[in-house]
Amino acid sequence: MSPGMDFAAEVTKTSTGEALQFWVLAAVALIGALATVFMKKAVHSALALVTTMMCLAIFYLAQGAVFLGIVQIVVYTGAIMMLFLFVLMLVGVSSVDSLKETLKGQRIAAAGLGLGFGILLTAAIANASITHFTALATKSAGSRPVYPAETDDEALRAVSQGNVQGLAHQIFTKYIWAFEMTSALLITAAVGAMVLAHRERLVPRKTQRELSEERVRDNKQVAPLPTPGVYARHNAVDVPALLPDGSVSELSINGTLRARGQIRDVSAEAVHSVAALETAGADDDDEAWPDESDAPASAPVPTARQEHEDPDPGSGDEVGAGAGSKEGRS
Repeated sequence: MSPGMDFAAEVTKTSTGEALQFWVLAAVALIGALATVFMKKAVHSALALVTTMMCLAIFYLAQGAVFLGIVQIVVYTGAIMMLFLFVLMLVGVSSVDSLKETLKGQRIAAAGLGLGFGILLTAAIANASITHFTALATKSAGSRPVYPAETDDEALRAVSQGNVQGLAHQIFTKYIWAFEMTSALLITAAVGAMVLAHRERLVPRKTQRELSEERVRDNKQVAPLPTPGVYARHNAVDVPALLPDGSVSELSINGTLRARGQIRDVSAEAVHSVAALETAGADDDDEAWPDESDAPASAPVPTARQEHEDPDPGSGDEVGAGAGSKEGRS
C-alpha cells in the first residue's frame, strides 16, 4: 500500500465521540441553513445563520484548525452577523416582496446567470480531487509524520509550518478554481442586494432648493420640523413634540416609527409629574404657615374710584393744616 493510501486510511479512522460530534453538529448546521432560507422574518433568518456559523466554527476547532475556528466566531458571527442584525433592527425590513420588475428583462438575465453559475459551481466541485490527501501532515502509529506520495517539496514545506500556512498553500494552488467561484458567489450576493434595494424613479429627484421653494410657495411647513422630546425630560426619538395648542406633532417622529406605531405617549407621566409638583408645593406652604392665624393678613386692594376720591387721608390733613397755617400767617 502506498504512503498516500496509508495516510487516507489513517485519517478516515474516527472515534465514536468524533462521529457523534460530527452527526449532531451537521444536523444542527443543516437545520440552521434551512431556517435561514425559509424563515419569513429577516431577523430570524440572521439568527439561524449565526447557529450554522457557530457549528462550522466548532468543526474547525475539532479538526485542529484553531485559527479558522476563532476567525469564524470573531469575524463572521461576532462582527458581520451583528452588523446585519443592527441594520435590520434600525432600518426595518418588510416581508412583503414586490413582483414588479424594476429592471427590464431582469428575470431572464437572472435565470441565465443562475444557470451559468450553477454549471461553473458543479465543474468546480467535480474538479476537487478526493482520491488522495495533500493537506497537513499527521503522526502515524510510529512517530514520524506521514505525507502523501504526490505532495511536492513546496507543499511539504507549507504543511510542515502549521495549519494556516498549509491551508493557504492548498487554497491558492490546488483549490484556486473553487476559491474564485466562491468569490464570484459573494460578488453575486452583493449585486443581488443592490438590485433588490433598487427602486425605479419615475420623476427626477428634487433638489434642496426646489423643496424649499415649494414649501414657501405652498405655505406648507415653512419653518423647520419640530424636534422630538417634550416636557424638557424626554429627548428620545420616539417621544413626539407638542404644538402650541397642546396637540401632538407627528412630524417630529421618524416616518419608520410612525409606520410601526412606536410613538411613545408620555402624557400620563407628565400628569403624574404635575400632580407631584402640586403636592410638593402644598406641603411647602403648610410647613411655612402651620397655623392660619400666623399668616400675615393681606391688606384690601383699593379700587380705582377709592383712590381717586381719597388718595391719602393723612396727607390731606397735612396739606390742609399747611394751608391753614399759611392763611393764618398771611
